[in-house]
Amino acid sequence: MRLSSVIVCSALFLITIGCSSAPNKPPEKQQLKLASAVETEKKDPLLYTAKPCFTRMSDMAQRWSPDALPFHMESALNPESNGQDGKATVWRGLFASPSRGTFKTYTCSGSRLLDQPPVGITSTVESTSSPVVASLLFHPSFLQTDSDKAFSIAQQHGGANLTKKDPKQPVVYLLERDPKHNGIFWYVVYGTSQSDSKGIGVINASNGAFLRAGK
Repeated sequence: MRLSSVIVCSALFLITIGCSSAPNKPPEKQQLKLASAVETEKKDPLLYTAKPCFTRMSDMAQRWSPDALPFHMESALNPESNGQDGKATVWRGLFASPSRGTFKTYTCSGSRLLDQPPVGITSTVESTSSPVVASLLFHPSFLQTDSDKAFSIAQQHGGANLTKKDPKQPVVYLLERDPKHNGIFWYVVYGTSQSDSKGIGVINASNGAFLRAGK
């Protein structure tokens, strides 16, 4: 009787150890909730108007070369934004250094897409600048009218008809200096590029004045 009692007690002891050493797995429903929580943690893209990105790119360009000045800026289209309301997840700016005779392209991204630039400010290597660039340079302080305001002005001068006809109408923004009119201007392009545009609104980027509409 004593031997059998010892065997029974030993068996119970081993079962107890086995149960206590097993990993504490959450119930199946809880596991599903955890998996769902991980999926919902996917971050949303960051949509920017032009000025916040322009300021950040200008600051980085100044660190590259103190005399660096912008001569072109543009938005990019992707599945995260069609460009309406003056916003995009990716903006690019070109900055040239007269003392170096070179320029760099800076990218400001809030995109979460794998085929788009990573979030933050990135730049390319230096490239040799051309003589024509010197006539296109402008001081960053000249940009006073943001891209959302430029879009609103373009909408008032014919753009609203295009977005009403096609609510998903893509819109691209180009910022450049026009030596002829001695100022910097927004070119609000209703299309994926200037070559296939359905309309273009030209707005003074310093004072917000509407200059003209074209195609």
